[in-house]
Amino acid sequence: MSVLHGQSAPDFALTASDGTTVRLSDLRGKKVVLYFYPKDDTPGCTKEACSFRDNLGVLQTMGVAVLGVSADSVASHQKFAQKYGLNFPLLADEGAQVATAYGVWKEKQQYGRRYMGIERTTFLIDENGIIRKIFPKVKVDGHVEEVIEAIRSLEEQQ
Repeated sequence: MSVLHGQSAPDFALTASDGTTVRLSDLRGKKVVLYFYPKDDTPGCTKEACSFRDNLGVLQTMGVAVLGVSADSVASHQKFAQKYGLNFPLLADEGAQVATAYGVWKEKQQYGRRYMGIERTTFLIDENGIIRKIFPKVKVDGHVEEVIEAIRSLEEQQ
């Protein structure tokens, strides 16, 4: 399954790095940046997470909640968040049900080996739970700035 621009974002309830349960539906009334990343504490994922961390103040002043999702465990997320001072929830999607619902759980290939994993993708969800922008196959450099720009242009359209 895959979600499309203009559709309702599939709701979910996942355990966050702080042990709380985060439900997308509880964030209605706020914009949400939902970003899926392959693995905690790997170079690209660390760079992406730290970029969201460093820009969280700007995003929060825009009324945006940031949620990171990977198939790693809550314990892994806790270590990753502590190590880099990540100040937003990392959600454990250990069975990859949410990644599958969003269409980002894909067959990948590395060094000739095929396996299932998360394709780095970001979704911008509006206050009503509608997907307003999808950033597929994200390149980490400059991505957060691209997301902020998309939020600004969304606000101008409203």
